[in-house]
Amino acid sequence: MNNLTSKNCKLKTIHGQLSVQILLYGALAIILLSGFLLWANTMINAAVRNENNEQAFEISEAGVEYYRWHLAHAPQDFQDGTGHPGPYIHSYYDKSGNLIGQFSLDITPPPQGSTLVIIKSTGTVTADPTVSKIIQVKMGIPSFAQYATVSNSDIRFGQGTEVFGPIYSNGGIRFDGLAHNIVSSALSAYNDPDHSGNQEFGVHTHVNIPPLTGENDTFRPLEAPPNPVMNRSDVFMAGRQFPVPAVDFTGITSNLNQMKSDAQSNGIYIGPSNAQGYHIIFKTDGTFDLYKVNSVLSSPNGCVSVLGEQNWGTWTIKSEQFVKNYNFPADNLIFVEDNLWVEGQINNARLTIGVARFPENSAKWPQIIINNNLLYSNFNGQDSLGLISQGDIDVGLQSADTLTIDGALVAQNGRVGRFYYRAGYNNQPRCNPYAIRSTINLYGMIMSNQRYGFAYTDGTGYQNRNITYDSNLLYNPPPDFPLTSTTYQIISWDELK
Repeated sequence: MNNLTSKNCKLKTIHGQLSVQILLYGALAIILLSGFLLWANTMINAAVRNENNEQAFEISEAGVEYYRWHLAHAPQDFQDGTGHPGPYIHSYYDKSGNLIGQFSLDITPPPQGSTLVIIKSTGTVTADPTVSKIIQVKMGIPSFAQYATVSNSDIRFGQGTEVFGPIYSNGGIRFDGLAHNIVSSALSAYNDPDHSGNQEFGVHTHVNIPPLTGENDTFRPLEAPPNPVMNRSDVFMAGRQFPVPAVDFTGITSNLNQMKSDAQSNGIYIGPSNAQGYHIIFKTDGTFDLYKVNSVLSSPNGCVSVLGEQNWGTWTIKSEQFVKNYNFPADNLIFVEDNLWVEGQINNARLTIGVARFPENSAKWPQIIINNNLLYSNFNGQDSLGLISQGDIDVGLQSADTLTIDGALVAQNGRVGRFYYRAGYNNQPRCNPYAIRSTINLYGMIMSNQRYGFAYTDGTGYQNRNITYDSNLLYNPPPDFPLTSTTYQIISWDELK
């Protein structure tokens, strides 16, 4: 009896232990299941939020594309067709016509004379208003200022020339300096006018192949077809290209007649001087002094034109009288119907000066003359100066020994450069001591219809010529500067959120 009782007690004890184990395992299962359900819920919510984020991003992109389309049809409308300041909100529907979100546009219009517009698009979804994506793009219309130097004729860059920026010519290019960017020509080959012989490559050099130094002025057979084009990285650091499509110079040359009309309406128009022309001195306070040039210096004894250059002269001011101090015009446009000397410095200013005479007569094309420094204060696009001449843009006889010119220089029919002033010999003074100058630094770009040049093969002119391209000019040119099209292009794209 006692033994039976003991067995029963033992059985009861075993039964109680199993119940505790079941409870423990059950609790653990519930915890694991709860964790799994919580994890699954988190993953589902994350997937949904990720989908909403993706949808908000697509809606934000749609806002950018919408305004790009809008500008293609209304290039000057930066208020979304409303005539009022933004932001501009648009609903966004799926292909079934269901409202799934909206985009909000903030438009920053271009500065005066620029084409650079900033579009900030914020996309949100109806399913979760807390989700948003923000994209900001910069768009602009490219101008013709895409080269450090662009010419419509054969052109030569001599030793002592260093160019930072692309170079292009519709004619042939002889380059004997150092090019840091691509040099390109519309011609596959041409007959270099600086020497006799057969045709040479559209872009070629007369610099001797290292380890030799110096240059050879005669025909270079290795720089002529049918020979292969050599890799001359000692001259063309980024290479050379020819032939390439020609540049339409009729598009480069601005409509100076229209510029005159615009200046008469909203800018500053300066009529004929009935003297030698005018002299403008820019100031950093947003004003310029205007002088009337009454006379120019006569050329020294023996300093005469020997190349038959049109409008040859000293182009050095002898006497002038003060006319007026002007504030920079609101539309940043100045038009002068006479010769113009220009110098000084601008600060946080964007200006274009047009110089022309009407009715147009090639014998009376006026010139722009730069004998002293013409400077920017800022080199981030805040300062921009365009000089567009119906004739030449010249550097005169008594120019600064070290001359710096900041700006985009356009010679519509003539050339950008310096006249040939002969040096003396055998005690003959000729054009000395101004025939030989030291250094000219140009920051911006040069458009020259005829052959450009600041130095000559006899060693006269500027010994060192440094040309640096201002990349801000491509999408942020001076006011009324010629553009390549009316279509906006995306310059930069950033996801802000």
